[in-house]
Amino acid sequence: MSLSVVSWNVNSVRARLDRVTAWIDANKPDVLCLQELKVEQKAFPFDAFRERGYHVHGTFQRTYNGVGIASRVPLGAPSIGLDDGVDDTQARIVSGTIAGVRVISCYVPNGQSVGSDKYVYKLAWMKRLRAYLDRHHTPDEKLLVCGDFNVAPEERDVHDPNVWSRSTLFHPTSRDALAHVLDFGLVDTLRLHRQETGLYSWWDYRMLAFPRNLGLRIDFVFATKPLADLCREVVIDRDARKGTLPSDHAPVIARFDIAAPEVDVAPPPAPGQGTLFDPAP
Repeated sequence: MSLSVVSWNVNSVRARLDRVTAWIDANKPDVLCLQELKVEQKAFPFDAFRERGYHVHGTFQRTYNGVGIASRVPLGAPSIGLDDGVDDTQARIVSGTIAGVRVISCYVPNGQSVGSDKYVYKLAWMKRLRAYLDRHHTPDEKLLVCGDFNVAPEERDVHDPNVWSRSTLFHPTSRDALAHVLDFGLVDTLRLHRQETGLYSWWDYRMLAFPRNLGLRIDFVFATKPLADLCREVVIDRDARKGTLPSDHAPVIARFDIAAPEVDVAPPPAPGQGTLFDPAP
């Protein structure tokens, strides 16, 4: 038995709902961290997840952002936001506990262009994320930080480092900001098992980037050492990027030698009748 944890930027859960539910039916992950939901809470397709036995906790935003965690048992101590008193309405981080593991799903800002106000916000947000980890967690606990980080950490994670080094996704200051987050004590679980180049999780919709494998690896399942030591496999499901109307991201799947929690055979309650979700403020 193992615990399967997935991170996937779905690029609009309503636009990709058929693809997302088909993928869930085929893979049945224990925990699915979702980014770029792009939907208000009242329009989120809770029923589609409930019918498959998943509880959903998230923070929602119309048109932009939005992150969630779908789990086969209710999350313990669910929480949203960076809890630092900053007036920030962007829905970018959610967390909860399952099987003794604290799971964070986050969507780091893209930054638009180097030097822009949005890039300043990106770097500041990543600094706030590190401060959040320092306040609430320690490197010796079982912690997963999953999500779309909008940064590729190394040259082998980018199909053309020279070109992308001028972008917000691979600029040296972006990479330094990510390194500062990881210095908390987080391990890139995929690199525990795979060292080669050409492993990407995102491909532009343009220029035939996907069939030509002109991608970047910007989606991760990071783990503290107690969990990294239990990580037995990490794969990027490139097939999920194929076909009609896909997300531009592929799911990242990590499996850990931890017993998955027992699942009640009854489906989760409908919204408003139990613990399917905790409304975001």
